[in-house]
Amino acid sequence: MERTHYKQEINMTEALMTRISELLSHYPEDKKKSALLPVLHEVQDAHDNWLSIELMDKVAEILEILPIEVYEVATFYTMYNLKPIGKYMFEFCQTSCCCLRGTEDLMDYTCEKLGVGIGETTADGLFEVRGVECLGACGYAPMMQLGDFYKEHLTREKIDQIIADCRDNKIILHDK
Repeated sequence: MERTHYKQEINMTEALMTRISELLSHYPEDKKKSALLPVLHEVQDAHDNWLSIELMDKVAEILEILPIEVYEVATFYTMYNLKPIGKYMFEFCQTSCCCLRGTEDLMDYTCEKLGVGIGETTADGLFEVRGVECLGACGYAPMMQLGDFYKEHLTREKIDQIIADCRDNKIILHDK
């Protein structure tokens, strides 16, 4: 398998470093690694929602840990993106309840509608479709996460409306 190395401008702003310092203050001085997950979230949010190798190396430097310790976490969790992604990431739950309620068909429909495959970004950079593990909303299946929010009881019609709302810039991605 060919690996692509994506380049990213690293911009550790004063505001971001202040936020990282605030997060680190919640942990013992000698246990900075404990802040890895929230620090990765903050850094990813500040860098177009993805983490390059160089950016993960910077996180390792800040937390005074080995780069491999950051890579292990970032590659394990689907919430960390290791390449540039679409502005609107449709993360469909692919576990039992959602599958029984048709999430796989909805993923295929969404990919067909957008002209991409799973894990691909549309040419305009707006959309990407992914399958993820349980999002913990089984009673609302089929469902997906879009930014910080869940879209539940999905149908083809709801998918069409979500895509239209994204294109019209009506979707809020984050509650911050």
